[in-house]
Amino acid sequence: MGCRRGAVSSAWPRIAALLVCLAATTACSSLRYYAHVANGQMRLLAKRESAAAIVADSHADPRLRERLRQALAAREFASTHLALPRNRSYTGYVELGRPYATWNVFATPEFSVDPVTHCFPFAGCVAYLGFFDRARAEQAARQLAARGDDTTIEGAAAYSTLGWFADPILSSMLRWSDDELDGVIFHELAHQQFYVEDDTAFNESYASFVQEQGLREWRASRGRHATESDADTHDGAFARLVLDLRDRLRMLYASGSSADAMRAGKQAAIADFRERYARMRDGEWNGDHRRDRWVAASINNASLLPFGLYDRWVPAFARLFEDAKGNWPAFHRRVRQLGRLPEAERTRKLAELDAAGAKPRG
Repeated sequence: MGCRRGAVSSAWPRIAALLVCLAATTACSSLRYYAHVANGQMRLLAKRESAAAIVADSHADPRLRERLRQALAAREFASTHLALPRNRSYTGYVELGRPYATWNVFATPEFSVDPVTHCFPFAGCVAYLGFFDRARAEQAARQLAARGDDTTIEGAAAYSTLGWFADPILSSMLRWSDDELDGVIFHELAHQQFYVEDDTAFNESYASFVQEQGLREWRASRGRHATESDADTHDGAFARLVLDLRDRLRMLYASGSSADAMRAGKQAAIADFRERYARMRDGEWNGDHRRDRWVAASINNASLLPFGLYDRWVPAFARLFEDAKGNWPAFHRRVRQLGRLPEAERTRKLAELDAAGAKPRG
């Protein structure tokens, strides 16, 4: 499938304007990063095709046509029923020819489980650096490691430009099930609906709630009911196991021990985590080996960062949704009101909502 004419006609002015602004306010090294991101985005958009046209093309791959047909139906549901933006996002398709859309580099100091943050004009501060090229991500990770940071690289099958561009459905997203694909469309559109600078936990938890509740309602609209599989149960238990390790390391680093003692304690905590994982895998999980590769690989502070990033405040947003009586426009308004509070007050309100709890609807 080739590039359709005019696919990036509206993208070039935005990219050019963004680079001009950045050039006036950033150092050369930062500008090189922005240029890489802008170039990667432009190249991606140059490959964009109309998903509806592919669905209508009898010569296109039947499996691809069916996946895109269902995704477009979910996209329409997002605007009609979930009150998410109605725009061109997720109405196009891009064949990437690679397993991930981007590679994200996470870093922490040697004795901290808090991320090294990176701040950008327009987007605020985030807990990772994203690259369209794996080699560039590895180079950035080496540079961070050279100054003593723990680092890890995570592939991402999808990402959001927060409405700057019409984000397409990517071939990397089609490795997921239909439910996962539809849910991620809801998630990414939620980022376009509302986004708070410098508050990753708020943004990801809000989008994750929209994804989960939206998927429940989407399934119900088609006469299907959400059921938690063994894999879902194990995923949750594994995340809790990782977060427990992170909490143990946080306490260790706050103990005031010597650097050598903290290094030894860190390795002991990781070894204990591996032993606990093996017992759960071979016991109550009935030999579910899907996480063996991650557990066997090098584990450091940065490896733990992605866990909990997406769901820290999900129960709080579930309560907010319940307070809005399940009305999506009212819910989104409440989210905006909450997001516009000063950070300390916003966090306090989220903690109160989290403590109140809520049961999922649908």
